[in-house]
Amino acid sequence: EVQLVESGGGAVQIGGSLKLSCEVSEYAYEQYCMGWLRHPPGKAREILATIHSDGKTTDVESVKGRFTISEDNANHRVYLELNSLKPEDTAMYYCAQGYTDWGGICRFRVWGQGTQVTVSS
Repeated sequence: EVQLVESGGGAVQIGGSLKLSCEVSEYAYEQYCMGWLRHPPGKAREILATIHSDGKTTDVESVKGRFTISEDNANHRVYLELNSLKPEDTAMYYCAQGYTDWGGICRFRVWGQGTQVTVSS
């Protein structure tokens, strides 16, 4: 059973930075993909960034240039670096694992418990 454990969240001031980490127990799929999602209070869950087993990454326009996903395969960790944080970035952030389908889309199947990020002035 895949287990994902996030860490690195916390309270930060506007313009600050954080680096979230996700510890991955195993990779369940040969064509796996990992991603970071967030769920702001009162809003829908949003996929932020994805990294595939071939190293290809994707991210959404709203965080492009501010958030960066990376992976350390040797240590089974996936990271999300958050820069230039804004109050609207306040949310619970989740790590997820899935498989890459024939169209190159990541189909998430397992989620972690999340780590809270709070941005304030």
